[in-house]
Amino acid sequence: MRFAYPYFLLLLALLPIWVKIYKSLKNRAKTGIRFPSLRKIKKIREAPSVKFRHVPFILRICAAAFIIIALARPQTGDGFQQISRDGIDIMLALDISTSMDVMDVKPSRLEAAKKAIGNFIENRTNDRIGLILFAGSSFTKCPLTLDYAVLKSFITPIKSGILEDGTAIGMAIANGVNRLKESSAKSKIVILLTDGVNNRGLIDPRSAIELAVGEKIKVYTIGLGQNGSFLMDIDDPRFGRRRVRVNSEIDEKLLNEIADSTGARYFSAKNQKELEEIYTEINRLEKSKVKSRIYYEYTEQFAIPAGLAIFLLVSEWLAHAHFLRRLP
Repeated sequence: MRFAYPYFLLLLALLPIWVKIYKSLKNRAKTGIRFPSLRKIKKIREAPSVKFRHVPFILRICAAAFIIIALARPQTGDGFQQISRDGIDIMLALDISTSMDVMDVKPSRLEAAKKAIGNFIENRTNDRIGLILFAGSSFTKCPLTLDYAVLKSFITPIKSGILEDGTAIGMAIANGVNRLKESSAKSKIVILLTDGVNNRGLIDPRSAIELAVGEKIKVYTIGLGQNGSFLMDIDDPRFGRRRVRVNSEIDEKLLNEIADSTGARYFSAKNQKELEEIYTEINRLEKSKVKSRIYYEYTEQFAIPAGLAIFLLVSEWLAHAHFLRRLP
């Protein structure tokens, strides 16, 4: 609540002076009458109205106070916050090749990646985030959005095998650049997670790097898992679902080159905890600058004290006219 013209409230300081003047005038108005005896006068009962002789003045003082408050224009306000952001647009590129089902990262590389990405999204505010899936080819699962709930709903059902197998790192970066190049955000980044070596795609990674550098887009890269031979569950058309041993290799040299060339960083994750820490670190490195201002819409409330003042003045008039009439 506020007053549009608070200086009118200074007039309230005059009310005690008015009360003092009223008392002084009442004392002067007292006159003395000589009587030979006060015995009969003491027996005279005081009229009930005498007890309330100061009520009209009290009503008048209160009415004046409310008039002054009304003149000060009391207002109540409803605040709302306007946020302006120097935002970041982020494309998350997730490898969903069959090697992401390797279980050196529990419960599997893909499930660990989905969990870490979900937590990363929850920790962002005011940034548009999109999702790219890639294997032997690449496609946009979710365009840039501020609706994080919808984005997370796309992540949950992701599984390997929905794309032609392989690892098209260059295609994933090019797809991310294409999604971000029209963005007006102050900062644009791609976070690419893979566990393999580029072996598919129409665009090679180095050409994709040039595209990212030309559009001033940072590409953070994450190598998930370890090099070596590991167990993985597969669906065999002849023998059903079974566990087999596969070889896994991560091209850390290429991932370092991508990150260094675009002004970002390469991270290596060997387990779920390290992967979570990597996304936390990227979250710290790429923070939005958010400025907020609070605005208020004010509603005039002067009618309430004005109405009370009118009510009190009418009450004073009625008191004088009917209940506290005086002889001249």
